[in-house]
Amino acid sequence: MRTRQVVAAATTTVLAAALLAVGVVRQGDQAEASTASPGPKDVIVHLFEWPWASVANECTTTLGPKGFGGVQVSPPQEHVVLPGSGYPWWQDYQPVSYQLKTRRGDRAAFASMVQTCHTAGVKIYVDAVVNHMAGGTSTGTGSGGSAYSHYAYPAVPYGTDDFHHCGRNGNDDIANYGDRWEVQNCELVDLSDLKTESSYVRGKLTAYLNDLVGLGVDGFRVDAAKHMPAADMAAFIDPVNGDPYVFSEVIEGGSGEPTPEEYQGIGDVTEFRYGDVVGGAFQNGSLSNLNNLASSMRLASGDAVAFVDNHDTQRNGKAKLTYKNGSSYALAEAFMIAWPYGVPQVMSSFTFSNNDAGPPAASNGTTNAVTCGSGWECEHRWRTTANMVGLRNAAAGAGVTNWWTNGSNQIAFGRGSTGYAAFNRSGSALTRTFQTSLPAGTYCDVMAGDFSGGSCTGPAYAVNSSGQVTATVAANSALALHVNARGSGSTTPPPASGCSTTFSANVTTTWGQNVFVTGNTAALGNWNPAAAVPLSSATYPVWTATVSLPGNTAVQYKYLKKEGSTVVWESDPNRTRTTGASSPCTATWNDTWR
Repeated sequence: MRTRQVVAAATTTVLAAALLAVGVVRQGDQAEASTASPGPKDVIVHLFEWPWASVANECTTTLGPKGFGGVQVSPPQEHVVLPGSGYPWWQDYQPVSYQLKTRRGDRAAFASMVQTCHTAGVKIYVDAVVNHMAGGTSTGTGSGGSAYSHYAYPAVPYGTDDFHHCGRNGNDDIANYGDRWEVQNCELVDLSDLKTESSYVRGKLTAYLNDLVGLGVDGFRVDAAKHMPAADMAAFIDPVNGDPYVFSEVIEGGSGEPTPEEYQGIGDVTEFRYGDVVGGAFQNGSLSNLNNLASSMRLASGDAVAFVDNHDTQRNGKAKLTYKNGSSYALAEAFMIAWPYGVPQVMSSFTFSNNDAGPPAASNGTTNAVTCGSGWECEHRWRTTANMVGLRNAAAGAGVTNWWTNGSNQIAFGRGSTGYAAFNRSGSALTRTFQTSLPAGTYCDVMAGDFSGGSCTGPAYAVNSSGQVTATVAANSALALHVNARGSGSTTPPPASGCSTTFSANVTTTWGQNVFVTGNTAALGNWNPAAAVPLSSATYPVWTATVSLPGNTAVQYKYLKKEGSTVVWESDPNRTRTTGASSPCTATWNDTWR
């Protein structure tokens, strides 16, 4: 069993008694928590607001084949419908019942998705909204047809006595986050706060979670856990059937607030410091101290869920990096997967300029099927993320070996004798002989190409009998080798330090439109329209731009048109070309919009 430290000294006695009361066994200074964990395939991707059918398809086509362990799906319970507000993303966090009918699909679609993902070897973790119901200003009919009003949710049923009415601040909202009682008994931004100390409410919450487990759900992210006492949570989670994996959203606060450590006896806990430290390091290029990462965290590795950004920090300005930051974000995500701390959670989002914006949807608010690049960002498909999952799985349980740094913006390290990664956050190529613990052989660099059919689509490198490999890591890029991506045949030459590539595209536009190019490399913005490279119209209708691309690399790319916030992509499939292997390297790629 995995043991977790229960609480800080100041709250140990009170919480210990509460946990004993609900059956969480205490031994000395530690609590025996659930044995559930994600397992050796532990990378979780949050497919934020994805419809169930699209999640199922992604499990089959991408997540299973790439080795992702699980998906966090958005709340599946019936929620408010807010056309007057443009169907914002947060309407899904205002439940009106526990029936499984949302803008992403109904109960049958949800159950089918769970089974399809299981067949693909991917677990499903539900974002469970159990702290509150819909806000007091919301009255009407939910996404499943249930009527509701403030403190009255007859489909459950809940009535006024099932909620806290703290009576301190006029509107019952939390006013003082330094007051523990207010944080856990007043309302979070007007959301009707459930009386989780009530046996009736606890029974309803356990029944909801049991219903999901009965459909095959493997675990839960407990939303707004900080706003419920840990003892209350244990009381309705402990009776849930089976042994689901649980991780609690607890935002670290100041003096007087509930702490992340209080929730370790229930399961893992979100480590909000991770995005600050790792995101900040890759934002600034200060990588040399990342080998001391664990000492900067509040939670031990075995208790933490790590993330660079999540759906909240993307929008509230708290994330150091998001998809909008292109290569620095991609490298931070790759490092998180490669480095052995916590359970890594990858964000996969939709693009937005308005922080309240909901996902791409039909006029009635029903979420559109996911097409990556058409409003859906799909960060988890970036090669720097998807291919690093294979390294993490190959290295499961292995410690860090052969740490190296230039003292600033370049680092490299191994994972036992199974994997090796190097990160270059500088503006120039890094070429050196790296010391690894890998067995001798030929390895694909899965950051610059794929391993397919026993061969490499990108660069391959020879590791000698001493574990040494001479390689080049392009500027603002990474290299990754692991034992499950060993190619056959001779090695390819290392990438040139830069291939000066001119994009020349014949594109007819309307007044106000501009043309950009993006693709699967950092220099092209990693498929992020916000980071796409602008082309010049000086020779209209031929638009041009010259970009330094990694040499000897297969590059996928597409052109797009922008006008204000409107983005139009050219049609599929992606264009694919390979840059030259010589140095210096120049090329012109002539294309016509399609």
